[in-house]
Amino acid sequence: MNPLFSLNNKNALITGASRGLGQAMAIALAKAGAFVVCCSSAPGGTDETLRLIEAKGGQAMSLFADLSDREAVRKMYQEAREKCGRIDILVNNGGTIARYPASEFPLDEWDRVLEVNLTSAFYLSQLAGRDMIENGGGKIINTASMLSYSGGITVPAYTASKHGIAGITRALANEWAQYNIQVNAIAPGYFRTDNTQRLQDDPVRNAEISKRIPAGRWGDPEDLAGVVIFLASQASDYVNGAIINVDGGWMAR
Repeated sequence: MNPLFSLNNKNALITGASRGLGQAMAIALAKAGAFVVCCSSAPGGTDETLRLIEAKGGQAMSLFADLSDREAVRKMYQEAREKCGRIDILVNNGGTIARYPASEFPLDEWDRVLEVNLTSAFYLSQLAGRDMIENGGGKIINTASMLSYSGGITVPAYTASKHGIAGITRALANEWAQYNIQVNAIAPGYFRTDNTQRLQDDPVRNAEISKRIPAGRWGDPEDLAGVVIFLASQASDYVNGAIINVDGGWMAR
């Protein structure tokens, strides 16, 4: 592997690593040489991810925390740091969604989505950022969305959270670039995951979406491997505050 993209002797923590995009990113980080702390919301949630990483010769461990519980998030980070010694790479990928018309959107669901998607990402970044400042640098990678740019329908809390992810990515980059900490985000387009299965199964919507994607296909989770390795490695040492669309050209259409 080109040394620019090597993650040997690096420790990464990634939330939402049980399946889909998070699982693919965890595997990619491990294949590039990182020791990966795979986090999910429940015990055993990342067992399959660990199995896949170890089958490819990588190293990883599993932790869990309810991202809506700030004390649980703190304890998860503390345990990861104690077991690894330091966290060099943080990937804030964990998230949730709720669908209701805006006029009927329950405020408790609003609070839950914002806490999981946005507040936990900021809190973990704050915890990791303090250590990275002391350690002389690090990488923070957030998962944004196409809804970091647009409004969507019946998902106001999710949309607000993903606009917020774009905002804190830039805000933290502004403050922490001076400490050799690069803070960036990945905005996935339409990917084949269980979260989009209803759209994939709808022949009308599937055709509409596919027609707009210049690449002519939906993304596969493995399509995120290259960009997450880039943003986690020294190859991106002068990239800060960027939101990189991985969408097959969706936003360019």
